Amino acid sequence: MAPAQSDQQQEVAGISTRAIHHGESFAAETGAVMPPIFTSSTFAHGNPQGFDYTRSGNPNFRILESVLAAVESCQFATAFASGVSAITAIASTLQAGDLVLCEENLYGCTVRLFEQVFSRFGVQTAWLDFTNPSALDAIAVQKPAMVWLESPTNPLLKVIDLAAVCDAAAAEKIPVVVDNTFATALLQRPLQLGATLSLTSTTKYINGHSDALGGVVCSDDPQWQQKMVFAQKALGLQPSPFDAWLITRGIKTLPLRLERQITNAAAIADQLASHPRMHWVRYPFRSDHPQQALARKQMSAGGAIVTVSLDADQNQTYAFCKSLRYFTMAESLGGVESLVCHPATMTHASVDPDVKRKLGIDDGLVRFSVGCEDLADLSTDLDQALKQL
Repeated sequence: MAPAQSDQQQEVAGISTRAIHHGESFAAETGAVMPPIFTSSTFAHGNPQGFDYTRSGNPNFRILESVLAAVESCQFATAFASGVSAITAIASTLQAGDLVLCEENLYGCTVRLFEQVFSRFGVQTAWLDFTNPSALDAIAVQKPAMVWLESPTNPLLKVIDLAAVCDAAAAEKIPVVVDNTFATALLQRPLQLGATLSLTSTTKYINGHSDALGGVVCSDDPQWQQKMVFAQKALGLQPSPFDAWLITRGIKTLPLRLERQITNAAAIADQLASHPRMHWVRYPFRSDHPQQALARKQMSAGGAIVTVSLDADQNQTYAFCKSLRYFTMAESLGGVESLVCHPATMTHASVDPDVKRKLGIDDGLVRFSVGCEDLADLSTDLDQALKQL
């Protein structure tokens, strides 16, 4: 785990500059601008950088971690093999009998881990709607070991008042985890809003090219940093050097990619909202979003995900998704290419059907990850698919 740049360096350099300049390349004698891939599984004992075995540290991990910490403007970042690995690292700090208060609409794999894996080891979960102020009271009453949030949530794009939740948890000395995957540090800073840990799937926007898996946990707390480094090593949750190298390369263009994606997404949301077969359209910065004012206060932009509720059954919804040319029907999000997803049978397939119905993740729900294509082409593509509904 590598620390971020100094505070002075962070103040001088803008976020685009910090994303590009990674400092140490561990190849000074070659003058390499882009660091090499260190594929070695082991290292000679006593080397100056202190490497011994790639599971417990590798130059590519350190380079990536230093960039991620700099972009997040935090002291520590620990890289993992995937977003799920990052979730597992945090959960590994819990004990049997511990209660985790979770936002009721989380990423499907997060739900599956808590309900079907961590529960076997005695970790208990309670699912709350954190857009409801009563959830804040539950923190003081139930005194959980941890609070787990996403904002915006996947796939319903609910926006949680992170500062309010973190203040309530801090009063009880309870750590708060925020999954910041949809926003990234460019649009939202959970640690500055009071979160203990900021978790991001670097597979998504950070890498941005749909060719590598990764996750990161960021913190300003040295004790939590030690726990994450221990989990990375002890549980074998480390990324591959090649994936770390790819993500280091990908993050250099994150600000440019995200700017284009946000512009496209805002326009796509407006286009879809005007169609008569839409029950509703969710985009955090649209005036009809239930938490639009909070989103504008908490985030610097609305992001590049658009979720809609179609007036259609599953077969019609599938046909709509499959008829799109520039939106590939696939899992994941955040790449330069546009994707479309049917959450009920894809990202949230493992979630209990009754829970999905309660949340509103039904057969007509569609999630768009808007890419960097020409807006005119995406718009025309949507028009022709909508005509077939």
